[in-house]
Amino acid sequence: MIFAVASIGITACGGPENNSELNVAEEEKALTYEVYGDSTINPEGAVSSTELLAMLDGKDSIEVKVTGEVLGVCKKKGCWMDVDLGEGKNMTVRFKDYGFFVPMNSEGRMATMNGIAKVDTQSVDWLKHKAFDAGKSQEEIDAITEPVVKVTFMADGVIMD
Repeated sequence: MIFAVASIGITACGGPENNSELNVAEEEKALTYEVYGDSTINPEGAVSSTELLAMLDGKDSIEVKVTGEVLGVCKKKGCWMDVDLGEGKNMTVRFKDYGFFVPMNSEGRMATMNGIAKVDTQSVDWLKHKAFDAGKSQEEIDAITEPVVKVTFMADGVIMD
C-alpha cells in the first residue's frame, strides 16, 4: 500500500509586481510511503535507531517506534530485516505472527517500525537459518558456532520510505 502523508499547496498572492516562477516549483509537495502489517502505523513520534541502545539500557525490553536504515533483508521472502543501530551494530527485525513481509530489495531504504525491542540471545540454529536466507556461502554458515546476544525487534507494522 502507498499512502500520501502530506500534501501542501502553496499559492502565490501578489499583483503584477510578483510574477515569480518560484511559486510554481513550490506549489505542491507530497511525501509517500509503503505500509506493511498494521495499517494504522505512521511516522509520528518515532525515535532514531541510534537512540535505541540508550533507551534499552537497564531494561529487558521496551515498546517503541523506531526509524533506521535497512542493512539487509531475507532474500527468500522478506521475513526479517537487519536495521542499523550505529556504532557498527544492527538489530534483527521480525514480523508479528509471521503476518507480513517486507520487499526483498529494501536494503538502503529507511524503515519505521512499531513494536517491541529487546535484548535477546539468537541461537546458532536461527543464525544459520538467517545466514542461509541472506544467501551466505556454506562455509560462512558452517562458521557460525556460538549464539549471539543482540537487540531484536518484533514489529507489528513497518513503513518504508
